[in-house]
Amino acid sequence: MFQASSRDLSASPLGIPIGSQTYPHRQRIKDGDFAGLCKSFVDLGVGMIELCSPGYSEFAGLSDAKQTRKIIEDHGLKCPSAHFTMRELRTNQEKAIDWAREIGMTQMGTATLSGHVENGVTTMDVVKRAAEEYNKIAETAAKAGIQQFLHDERFEMSKVDNRLTYVALLELLDPKLVRMQFQMSAMVAVGDPVMYFNKYPGRFLSMHLQGVDTSAAKGAGRSPGVPVGRDSLQWPKIFAAAKKGGVRNYFVEQNWDLTVESVSYLKTLK
Repeated sequence: MFQASSRDLSASPLGIPIGSQTYPHRQRIKDGDFAGLCKSFVDLGVGMIELCSPGYSEFAGLSDAKQTRKIIEDHGLKCPSAHFTMRELRTNQEKAIDWAREIGMTQMGTATLSGHVENGVTTMDVVKRAAEEYNKIAETAAKAGIQQFLHDERFEMSKVDNRLTYVALLELLDPKLVRMQFQMSAMVAVGDPVMYFNKYPGRFLSMHLQGVDTSAAKGAGRSPGVPVGRDSLQWPKIFAAAKKGGVRNYFVEQNWDLTVESVSYLKTLK
């Protein structure tokens, strides 16, 4: 069994093992090298991963939950969560929950509620329907012992009635049923994570980490790719606020070279 060293893990922020989302490395999974990817993570000092469901074509090879769990555990990794498509959650939520629970997950999320956006603008009726649907999905998940969460991607970055759809969703989603996962690269559109963590204590479950250069990203929907720690963000301040926000996991979500640099920086934080 491969094990991440205790020295690597104890150096991580929030006292939580450094995590990585597997989506940027999906080609290795598609090529059948999930075990090799897990070993690469461990060698790097990553102790926790987040998957995507077999509903993502590149992850179809992980449909055997027992085998997937064995590979994860054989490498000494933890996998508390995964992303699912809204189509899966709408049409076959029971199967999705069974897969997640078999692997040992306690959190299930989706990248976006996929509401209708036209020219960057949506309507409050669309937002309300999306929130109502996701509250029902989250209620079913909660009965199975799963915490549902929401990422902040395309729909959430839009505007409704001259304000952010993301903010409207924070008001409409049931805080007992739905927690949030903050995507750092989206902050140039949705705003400062520290503000959110402080204003909505207990509402946030996890973070996706990317380095963000706010000066380079000004006026853009996303920041150019830079490693965590070589950007313009105050990461110690973000992690301190994250505790108040309720964050329990964080996952680097960058290509391999940027992941290597980001993990190296995260090991320096206490």
